[in-house]
Amino acid sequence: MSQEEQLLESFLNDTFTTFDDVLTSHQPQLASQEIGIVKSVGQGIARVAGLPQVKSEEVVRFVGNGLGMVFNLDPDEVGIILLDKSEHLKAGYEVRRTGRVLDVPVGRTLLGRVIDPLGRPLDGGGPVRSSQRRPAEREAPGIMDRAPVTVPLQTGIKVIDALIPIGRGQRELILGDRQTGKSSIALDTIINQKGKGVICIWCAIGQRSSAVAKLIADLQKYEAMEYSLVVVAGGEEPPGLQYIAPYAATAMGEYFMEQGRDVLIIYDDLTSHARAYRELSLLLRRPPGREAFPGDIFYIHSRLLERSTHLNSEGGGGSLTALPILETEAQNISAYIPTNLISITDGQIYLSPNLFQKNIVPAVDVGKSVSRVGGKTQLPAYRAVAADLRLSYTQFEELEVFSRFGTRLDEATRKTLERGRRVREILKQNQYQPMPVPEQIAVLLAVTSGLFDNLEIGSIADAEKAIIQAVSQKLPEVCDRIESGEKLSDNDRTAILDIAREVIEEILQINVVDSTD
Repeated sequence: MSQEEQLLESFLNDTFTTFDDVLTSHQPQLASQEIGIVKSVGQGIARVAGLPQVKSEEVVRFVGNGLGMVFNLDPDEVGIILLDKSEHLKAGYEVRRTGRVLDVPVGRTLLGRVIDPLGRPLDGGGPVRSSQRRPAEREAPGIMDRAPVTVPLQTGIKVIDALIPIGRGQRELILGDRQTGKSSIALDTIINQKGKGVICIWCAIGQRSSAVAKLIADLQKYEAMEYSLVVVAGGEEPPGLQYIAPYAATAMGEYFMEQGRDVLIIYDDLTSHARAYRELSLLLRRPPGREAFPGDIFYIHSRLLERSTHLNSEGGGGSLTALPILETEAQNISAYIPTNLISITDGQIYLSPNLFQKNIVPAVDVGKSVSRVGGKTQLPAYRAVAADLRLSYTQFEELEVFSRFGTRLDEATRKTLERGRRVREILKQNQYQPMPVPEQIAVLLAVTSGLFDNLEIGSIADAEKAIIQAVSQKLPEVCDRIESGEKLSDNDRTAILDIAREVIEEILQINVVDSTD
């Protein structure tokens, strides 16, 4: 017998001896397993008999490995919301307990992926590999575990960064009628986080597949997917999957927050989430309240948004910033769900369809928008321009309404109107063009100082581009100081205004020559 054959025989003898030992020492034990029977199946829900020890929000498994979550615990039956398609389910099928609450995969491997709320891949990129899982529903951090919101989250949008600043750890509601640019603001904010160390999560709830596909294509085009995660529960999915989507996405974000990272999460949108919850509650015969929503509709959103915060240094110092999106109907911000969310969040950005129809984009209504954190989160350089900007713009909006009723205006009123029109023109900004902080400061400082007053409205866009280019080339040290968080000194202010004045004078001279020709 050769040496190789001897080694093989020895290995097989040892292996079978080990197997025999295992079988001999094994002591089988009987274990009871609860099995329920499906009584009826509805649109997104199932009623099950049996399962006497099942717990609320426990995950159960149907025939075919479909999942559900226990929602109602009634004396004679259990109401379950379905997390998978239910076409194959029938009365009489078995249901088995899993003994665990709903949990989701977390970790860095999720970045760049498109998944559903249960962590299953939707992008064709293979299975999601993660070594950790966390419950989708978790308690919000306590008061003593939180730190003040002081670090800005730059959106790259002039009207928001200057007048409605957002801080890391804040919850800022974006609301408005459909097709007014709500998702565009959130998308530009994600694009602007490139190179800033912020992890972004987009949670699509009840959206059309085409809209989600366009969003993913935009994120890939502007190289934002490498630091982003997209969680999708589309409009064609069961309402139960739409209901758990924002909680699952928040659990994924909390993992990074507890690692000391800054996270931005977009909920698009909570109107669809509230409707999905109402549908489930009515199907399971929970008592309806105002607008047929169940009585705990406030609680489902408050417990979700309270998880967004800025942790103190003992907790790692990470933050979770929430930008929930909400769709209003006919500009009615005093409806049930909008008033609930306005009272939960730390401010709101209201988008007006009237401004959108006038091609004023982003269509932010400054009068109805507010940030309750305020200037504490702004870079110091903004404070040199923000107060004057808000005052002049608010005066302009009031005067513009009254000026329509008469033609005789005094000189001061006329100047205020002319300044306001130029401020409004400067605050316009195209999508996919977030602007760095120094460029914003330069153009806002120029318009509040009156340098644009002699320019025609049609020339303002060209003047803005020229000022941005000149300041970037001639004052790189000033730009660096602004971005590092230093105050705008008198010398820096004068230098920016001198360059802006030179640019505008050149444009005025060109316009004079053109008009002469």
